[in-house]
Amino acid sequence: MRRGGGGGRLPKSSLAPSEATPGAGGLDAICRNLDYAFNRRDSDAASLCSSRAPSSIGVGIGIAASSNFSDRATQAAALRDVNAFLHPVINLRPPLPPARDIVAAFRYIFDRLGYPLQDKDFEDDLLYALRLLGCPHKLTRSALKAPGTPHSWPPLLSVLYWLTHLANITADDDPASSSPFSDLLAYTIQGYSDFISGNDDAVAALDEEYVNKARTNCEEAIQATQALEKEAQEIEEKRIKLTSRRETLEAQKTALAQDVNKFQSVVETWSTKVSQKEEAVANLRKELDAKAMDAQRLAAENQDLSKKVVAQAVNVRDIDRIDREIQLLENDIAKLQNESATLEDKGWELDAALVTKFEELDRIVDKCNQALKKHSCLRESSIDDVEVEDAGRDLTLKPSIDFQYSLNAKGSSPAELLGFSYKTKLKPVLKAYAEETKRISASKIDESVNLQKQLPENVKILEEKKNNISSLQDKNDEMAARLNTLEHEIENDSSRCSTDARQMKNELERKEHLLSIVEQEAADFLNNAEQRLQDALRKSNEETEACACELLELLESVAEYREFMEALIAQRKKGLNETADCIASLASKNLSSG
Repeated sequence: MRRGGGGGRLPKSSLAPSEATPGAGGLDAICRNLDYAFNRRDSDAASLCSSRAPSSIGVGIGIAASSNFSDRATQAAALRDVNAFLHPVINLRPPLPPARDIVAAFRYIFDRLGYPLQDKDFEDDLLYALRLLGCPHKLTRSALKAPGTPHSWPPLLSVLYWLTHLANITADDDPASSSPFSDLLAYTIQGYSDFISGNDDAVAALDEEYVNKARTNCEEAIQATQALEKEAQEIEEKRIKLTSRRETLEAQKTALAQDVNKFQSVVETWSTKVSQKEEAVANLRKELDAKAMDAQRLAAENQDLSKKVVAQAVNVRDIDRIDREIQLLENDIAKLQNESATLEDKGWELDAALVTKFEELDRIVDKCNQALKKHSCLRESSIDDVEVEDAGRDLTLKPSIDFQYSLNAKGSSPAELLGFSYKTKLKPVLKAYAEETKRISASKIDESVNLQKQLPENVKILEEKKNNISSLQDKNDEMAARLNTLEHEIENDSSRCSTDARQMKNELERKEHLLSIVEQEAADFLNNAEQRLQDALRKSNEETEACACELLELLESVAEYREFMEALIAQRKKGLNETADCIASLASKNLSSG
């Protein structure tokens, strides 16, 4: 930042000789060289300020210069414009705003213009900046010391109004205000401002702060680039997955297209069949119309015949009645003949059935006789081991009884057919069996009572099982409902996944586009930075060479000035010695003459 030697600004008159000497021309040249060397940065700062805002700007803004700010209406209108510019940071309350708000307004406007004002030398910096900007309004130090008074407010308002318009025009015309290098411009302006004021510590601190900020921004940019690269890699992986899924979906789409083609062929086939059926239906309708016409024709012919019959002399109704009676008689005769034939057939069938039944009874009797014989044999083999209970009654056939069924084919009743001997021989045994059956049935009844007692418990168990079955059925229904819900959710998820896939694809394309834009901007920024670096290096080398030349000239000037001063001092000493000798000689002469 510093382009000259020395610590601070030196006045030009500090090196001027106290009186005119014969070598005044060489001394003036040396002083000019020293002034140029020590005040180079002042001229650079002044040139920067003059390049930022030339004095012709004040001529371009003639709104405030031609207005009378002593008028209340003009003050109100100007104050509205100023407050509109300062909103929402500062609000100047009419009619006389506080002093701190006025000072804050000046600071805010000059910050917007790029001329930050220092706290220590606020008044000097403000007046100097207004002079550099070419402000057409006069502003005194007394007005700045008491800004909220009635006599100082109009000129302050006029300056604020003019600065507001200047800031608006500068914001509209300055393309660097919206460029990414506005920080560099602010840093340069602040550095030159501190440099002009001779605050080297502030310059060094500002340099260090800007370097740290630039380094931090660079690291953030690197991290952001790495994050974008990582995100791009993840998006690429997602894109690959989506591509594979897209291929699967395309295969499914192809299969579905084939199915659609098949269905279209089937539809075309059925369409052909339907058209054929429609043609057949049309033909049938034509035939139906023809039949209907024939029926109408026959109906007309019947009507004609009926009219002819009615017109005949014989009564047709009597003839019809006679025919009906004859027909009824013939039907009755036929029915009687059929009934007699049916009765004969039934008689023959009954005879055949009787023969069949008799044969069946014969077979049954043989089976019964065989069973009785078998039972008698079993009784004889186990008579020693079986004891009869319940009053010593024997419940089986005795082996001494020899009973056999014999059929009588001439019997007319069941007793005659089977014989009367079964009542005397078989009936007592049957009664014994009946009593045994009763005893067994009584025991069975007791068992049934016990079972009835156990029945409620079994009913409860059955009810519990039914409840369990109903609960299981409810659970089954619930699971079925959940399965249906899950199927619906799966369908929704599949549709949502497809939608997400499309959105991710669109987002991927958008981010790829943004990434390409960012890469292009990064490449442009890198090229611009390299170009600026080359320019800065070249400029720095040139300035270094110029400073070296100036330093050499300065050293030569100092050497010449030193030689000149030594010669001058020697000359002065010589003159002083001569004067002293002259004075001494004059004193001795005066003493000798006196």
